[in-house]
Amino acid sequence: MKAMRLTGIREMEMLEVDKPEIVADNDVLIKMTDVGVCGSDVHYYTRGKIGSQVVEYPFTVGHEGSGIVEAVGAKVTRVKVGDAVAIEPATPCHNCDQCLIGREHTCRNLTFLGCPGQVEGCLSEYIVMKEGSCFPLGDKITLEEGALSEPLSIGVYAVKLSIPMQGAKVGILGCGPIGLSVLLPAIAQGAEKVYVTDKLDYRLEYAKKAGAAWTGNPLKQDVAKAVAEQEPGLLDVVFECCGQAEAVENALEMLKPGGKLMMIGIPETDTLEFNMDNMRRKELCVQNVRRQNQCVQSALDMIANKDFDVNIMTTHYFDFAQTKEAFDLVDKYKDGVVKAIIKF
Repeated sequence: MKAMRLTGIREMEMLEVDKPEIVADNDVLIKMTDVGVCGSDVHYYTRGKIGSQVVEYPFTVGHEGSGIVEAVGAKVTRVKVGDAVAIEPATPCHNCDQCLIGREHTCRNLTFLGCPGQVEGCLSEYIVMKEGSCFPLGDKITLEEGALSEPLSIGVYAVKLSIPMQGAKVGILGCGPIGLSVLLPAIAQGAEKVYVTDKLDYRLEYAKKAGAAWTGNPLKQDVAKAVAEQEPGLLDVVFECCGQAEAVENALEMLKPGGKLMMIGIPETDTLEFNMDNMRRKELCVQNVRRQNQCVQSALDMIANKDFDVNIMTTHYFDFAQTKEAFDLVDKYKDGVVKAIIKF
């Protein structure tokens, strides 16, 4: 089969590799149809690593995917041949201390699609996953929406992990796909007002379409001051979705005493600084968000129930052979891109 593999910094090639085979009773062979380009994929493409996770070339990235079941292991009951499925990229062991207390996303033996040193990604014609990572789409969800359920489920998990949304005043800093994936369920679950910032004006327009009450560009105004003018009591929770140090500082200013900062963005540096005087005096809570613990089905249910239109984030489509072009577009924020989808 063909796989699009990273071969160096900002280099990738379409290579012929062995087609994966079913080897365990709970394996599922999937023919890929849609793969979303994620910011973490682009990190590996442009920098060759994220923190301690370093690419050894050649390597296939990609973890936002959907496809058609082509074959199943002898004991698979969750899906059948011909089913359209969304793919949960994480495969936990289900046996370690973390799994047993419901923290499968921090499983001691976790493997994750497209993560160096773990599992080759889904930018290939076929992949094999465990049946627990395969979620049937039914007739209300498209294959494209199935791929979008991966970033959406991160937002769903982040909202779940934060505070009750009913009547909440919320900030979202960074409105790419993850910011939108927070915004959509936050509004659907009753957030009173959502304040969104981004350095790209066109992304703020998407936030407005999705229901943001206010948007601001930190390159053009003091966004923390602007939010405080509208909300003198400040915000209940702020979701940091861009991994930028200045966004963290803005978040601390926007939060009310006792507020909660949700850290979702992946910084380009290994360390960030916090204004401890501000944090201490306000007694702020900081919560990191690790992927999408057990929230894929919830995300799919929201899509199926039409709680919102997740397709609002998709702006560009590319053929499999054009994957490098898609990565370059996303890396440079060209042509108004929010989410690019690779079509097989």
